[in-house]
Amino acid sequence: MTVIGGVEMGAQAARSRALAVLRVRSRALAVALLPAAAAVILLVGDSTGHLAGGGWAVVRWAVIVLTLLVLPAAAGVALVVARSRPAVTPTVTIAEESAPDLYRMVRDLADRLDVPAPSAIALTPDCDSWLEDRTHPAHGPPPAEKHDDVAGVDAPASRRTAAAPVLVIGSPFLWWMRVGELRAVLAPVVAGTGPSAHPDIAAARRFIRGLDAAVAVASADRRDPFSRAVCAGLGRVCRLLLRSCRVHAAEMERGVAAAAAERAQAVDYGLRIVAQDQVGLAYAGWDRLLTRVALPAWRMGRWPSRLDVGVVAALTELSRRDRLAEGFASRLGERPACDLLEEPGVMDEAVSLLAARLFHGGPAETGADWSPVGWDEYPDEVVDRTWRTDAARLHRVLDTLGVRRATEDAAPGSEGPTLARVLDHLTTAPAPTADGSPGAGTGPRDGTHGSHPAYDEQDTPSAPLGPRDADARDHLGPEDHPEHPGAEHHLRQQDHSADLDHRDHSDHPVDSDHRGDPGCPADSADSASSGHSARSAHLADSDHPVGAANPVDSAHPADSGPQDHPDPRDHPDHQGLHTPDDDDDDLVGTTARGAALAAGLSAQLAREEAEAQPAGAGAGTGPESSAPGAAAAPPGPDVAALWDDRALPLLPLQPPRTAREILTAHVTAMVCCAAMDTAGATPGLDWLDGPSLLIGGARAAELAPCVRSLVETGDPGPLRTWMTERGIRPEKPVRLV
Repeated sequence: MTVIGGVEMGAQAARSRALAVLRVRSRALAVALLPAAAAVILLVGDSTGHLAGGGWAVVRWAVIVLTLLVLPAAAGVALVVARSRPAVTPTVTIAEESAPDLYRMVRDLADRLDVPAPSAIALTPDCDSWLEDRTHPAHGPPPAEKHDDVAGVDAPASRRTAAAPVLVIGSPFLWWMRVGELRAVLAPVVAGTGPSAHPDIAAARRFIRGLDAAVAVASADRRDPFSRAVCAGLGRVCRLLLRSCRVHAAEMERGVAAAAAERAQAVDYGLRIVAQDQVGLAYAGWDRLLTRVALPAWRMGRWPSRLDVGVVAALTELSRRDRLAEGFASRLGERPACDLLEEPGVMDEAVSLLAARLFHGGPAETGADWSPVGWDEYPDEVVDRTWRTDAARLHRVLDTLGVRRATEDAAPGSEGPTLARVLDHLTTAPAPTADGSPGAGTGPRDGTHGSHPAYDEQDTPSAPLGPRDADARDHLGPEDHPEHPGAEHHLRQQDHSADLDHRDHSDHPVDSDHRGDPGCPADSADSASSGHSARSAHLADSDHPVGAANPVDSAHPADSGPQDHPDPRDHPDHQGLHTPDDDDDDLVGTTARGAALAAGLSAQLAREEAEAQPAGAGAGTGPESSAPGAAAAPPGPDVAALWDDRALPLLPLQPPRTAREILTAHVTAMVCCAAMDTAGATPGLDWLDGPSLLIGGARAAELAPCVRSLVETGDPGPLRTWMTERGIRPEKPVRLV
């Protein structure tokens, strides 16, 4: 089969499916007009005397009443479908003045493919590219393009013909790919403008997007009973029409994509095969950068202002570590695609701010609690502050649990926040032997048992949890459990970064803060020309807006009454281990003290996030978000705000951390603070794994297993040995924020 034949077959299949969608619209119109047609027939029959009589009069008035009900309802549905604003992907629009070389390359590519050129180009913080129709009146007029010698001669024609869609490019592609690779990857996408210009396909897409937007309007919360009833009827009708069009719309987009792929085979086909490897690599690096590097900064109220530069550094670091990626480093000598932009730094900053808003729900503008951070400042401004903040939270929870800051035989001056306090509290005392003497176990090295008022006066910490501990553990929300739906989603997403996980990441000292493998930063890549339509079809099937964030569960303490049966932890054979009868299955196998501390940390963290939520997600929303930096040049980026930003983040990066992960992260942070304050360690940034502890300029790769041994089994031996070898003194107070 020739290329032309494949293109024609794909386009013909898409047009036939588009006509099927339009036939659904025509049938709906016919059903709405059917009562009016029957009323006209009955009225004409009565006037001519053919349908006279009492029975016909009753039928005639019944049909007239039905017509008066159906016609306004149908007109209202049609008006909502036509006037509702379709969903638009959040992007950073690139003006032609700020990227003339990029526009020139795209137009040359369209000429080679013999298709219309896209009307505009925009960037998105995602590893994907697609075409998006923004010709709806609510989206504003498309940018005017005047290429004739006499300005304005084509103005009437431009009003009569549909404007070409907007080309949306993933920003990581521009910074990681070379110019030739980017052109090869964009060829199938740009080729989709040809089928998009067909009137039947364009009309079918407008109808689908209108129904999608109408469903979103009907799903909005309203308190008025009449409005709720009207919206319920509107949503039911629109969903019925969408279900009728679903198969035809999917096949239409599949045909459009097939026609575009066939047409693009004649342009850089061999280079496109090679460039597909770079697409997967860029996706893995971008995913790891967001979840391991950017997410800790976002949690601290700082947003990295050069995310795209960071993905290049991460992939370069991968090529240095992995011999399989050595060939990728040789590409760096070629011209990068970001050179097609006049001001890459301004674009990178705008995309970075948009990524923080989409994936974390941060404000749309910078402020005192939401400021940019450079990569040079990242270790001190993010890593150090994160560790000291977590350490301070850990000691606050210990104070709540009633843990003494120093033991009776502690040295003077050790009343401050020390690592020894944490070690003594989490250490499991040895079980007594048959003769009543303490057995060989893993008790504290200083001879104490870490007793405190929150537990029984016995040396063993296997006593039941007190009311305060049980109250703290009751703060755990359902999102902290492994059976939460987010956990299954997390397991499904592990394969997306498989090529970066060939090393054992259990060695990293701070990976426990982000132990779950990252989820996708966005949905999987759609076909060249069906990306937005597929997203719209998915929107229509849901009864709530896409991307609605799950609110943080409020920390309401539950009334814990007395137990009717003995606690299994009272038995000395358990030695303080958390049993399967406990509420939180994630903490099975951990010590009782560790479970209580993890519950308290989870509750405290949930309260802090709930308090910060109103000031974070909802700030800075306006009709149009500007690029960061008020002093940017006039042709700078324009962040499109034609989307609903009331439910953020739209694309959460990871499921909520479990209580075990939170406890491990906080203990790790306390160890890192002690290492920095007593052994001269420094915070560092690893491009693939995020925050890192540097001792003598080398990463502390053995810390994570030692911390897990303490948290899960109550054995501080490996951690104490590791600290002794590096000169870390746990009895010295540390500096907190």
